[in-house]
Amino acid sequence: MKLVSLGSPALALELTLNSGQAFHWLREGHGWVGAIGETAVYLEQRAGELFVNLGAELAATNYLALDHPLGEIEASFPKDPVSQEALAFCRGMRILRQPKWEALATFITSSMKQVSHIAQISHTLRQRFGSAHVLNHKPVYSYPTPEALAALQEADLRKCALGYRAANLLATARKVASKEVDLDSIAVLPDPEAQMALRALPGVGEKVANCALLFGFERLKAFPVDVWIERVIRERYFTKRQKATPAAIRTFCATNFGPYGGYAQQYLFHHARLTWKKG
Repeated sequence: MKLVSLGSPALALELTLNSGQAFHWLREGHGWVGAIGETAVYLEQRAGELFVNLGAELAATNYLALDHPLGEIEASFPKDPVSQEALAFCRGMRILRQPKWEALATFITSSMKQVSHIAQISHTLRQRFGSAHVLNHKPVYSYPTPEALAALQEADLRKCALGYRAANLLATARKVASKEVDLDSIAVLPDPEAQMALRALPGVGEKVANCALLFGFERLKAFPVDVWIERVIRERYFTKRQKATPAAIRTFCATNFGPYGGYAQQYLFHHARLTWKKG
């Protein structure tokens, strides 16, 4: 496998791929293997220099969002101790620019699941219903298209450990495959309208819509509030005298973190997930 250098961008590759944004990248030697759309990709970072397999340069550059002004983004974080702790822990993490359908579908399957469980579901769906590619003599699987999932029955998806999420994923896939819902049209809507359009889909509430907007539609202000973020905001930003209702937390998150709030959210999420478990 021939590798091509993409230079030495400001990027913490392992941190980015393993931070709960995407769920299918696997360790392979000194690097990582996965699929970006229908392109099989190997990524490796050596002393800051980024390498990718020949032919996947454009896909990797776009997916890793190497054009995001990371220095400006990290400098925009609030100067409070909580945000700065997360920044120090996650410096160099980028928000991936994932395919819209893949991001939406993956987070529909993520409801009430831990990262490891979401990854298991993603790999199972890819292997059973996605396209197979060969990279360095090994198979790599793309995420199944809406059309591939729309042709299935709910029972097929329940066999992938989806539980009640199977009905939601299937119904949404059928809406997208039939063109009843056009994700490209949603992509050009203003943030509030785009969120409303996504929330009209089965299995898409406020958190899933914001995840799809952030990771698939590149709305970098979108601020998903999951149990980790709610705990961080409630315990570290609100005093005992303040009422940390879900509505108050959502309002705080939407107004406190600026135009790159999605980046701040991901840093706070990953920092809390890896450090709070250890006390």
